[in-house]
Amino acid sequence: MISAFSKAFAAVIQVEGGLSLDPQDRGNWTSGTVGVGELRGTKYGIAAHVYPDLDIRNLTLAQARDIYYRDYWLPLHADAMPEAVAVQVFDAAVNHGIKPAVRMMQRALGVTVDGVIGPVTLNAMVSVDDARFVAHFAAERLMYYTDLAGWEAFGRGWTRRVASNLRRA
Repeated sequence: MISAFSKAFAAVIQVEGGLSLDPQDRGNWTSGTVGVGELRGTKYGIAAHVYPDLDIRNLTLAQARDIYYRDYWLPLHADAMPEAVAVQVFDAAVNHGIKPAVRMMQRALGVTVDGVIGPVTLNAMVSVDDARFVAHFAAERLMYYTDLAGWEAFGRGWTRRVASNLRRA
């Protein structure tokens, strides 16, 4: 049986892909600001602005998997989530950051939005209707995207990512 993490990781890698050195993408710069710092890029979704000291260009898939498990899956308490929820929230955490993804999850669950996965959020996940959650969570992601400065340049790709997740769910 394939673990939920393995499924989530495979889905993320499918959309994140190889090395990107787009100078207009703030995530590719070590400072997180276009044109400031060093253009190290993003590979497998591991971005220079989050990991400024990492050798992005030579990052292996196995290293990316370890980073995702340690820095995203575990802090999300994703093993405590229903698989459909975990896969969606993990993808959002990779793309938006953990706190924004948790806030979206909390709004979709209808619990207090504080960006922290505590007992109330964990309990809400236990009895969640997966289909309803996935729909609400996708709506939260789309709303989040439309407020980002990069919407004009990257909005189509972001929308396709959410649509892909809906298809997979």
